[in-house]
Amino acid sequence: MNPDNPVVALCSQGMQAEAEGRDDDARDLFLQAWKNASDDYEACIAAHYLARHQPTAHDTLHWNRECLERADRVADDRVKGFYASLHLNMAHSHRDLGAPEEARAHFALAAERLADVPPGPYADGIRIAAAEGLRACGALTPSPAADLLDTLAAALCERRDLKSLSLLLPPLLGDTGTSEDRLRLTTALHTLHAARALPDSEQDLLRRAVTALT
Repeated sequence: MNPDNPVVALCSQGMQAEAEGRDDDARDLFLQAWKNASDDYEACIAAHYLARHQPTAHDTLHWNRECLERADRVADDRVKGFYASLHLNMAHSHRDLGAPEEARAHFALAAERLADVPPGPYADGIRIAAAEGLRACGALTPSPAADLLDTLAAALCERRDLKSLSLLLPPLLGDTGTSEDRLRLTTALHTLHAARALPDSEQDLLRRAVTALT
């Protein structure tokens, strides 16, 4: 997004106000951005932030739906990377309103659009949120190595092995059930195993997890 765009600038100010605990100011800035939007692209951005400051779950769903509809009207590369996040927001709104099937559908749509999000910490966060939602909805078949990896992660946490955790957790928590995600996870496990830096018991867990996944 162009930071010099007036609507984007207002939303940036709103996020700063939100970070400082000034929620009323944040909502006013986001509402101003909505009123100043000159096209569907700017309206999409403003609606996204307005959804964050609504009094009811129904109101939040309204603004999340407005945001998604505006993105559909834009339908070009400017919004391509938005869709995973937009579907996540729709999923969360439906879940909050007790509509699990609708939530599940939007979590799946979010997962389908992950490749459109530029790589980096933001993309990792979106991927993890999509995977978490799919697991919570029962849309993912449990990994055959799930128990082994849970035990390994707990051991690494207990030893505060942050380096190993930084390799393991992103592909583990972000596994949406695709073959690409399974490859990402097994590659991380192979990398950890090849380093031979873990205690024997954890090396054995790694070996058994890789065997279970392949």
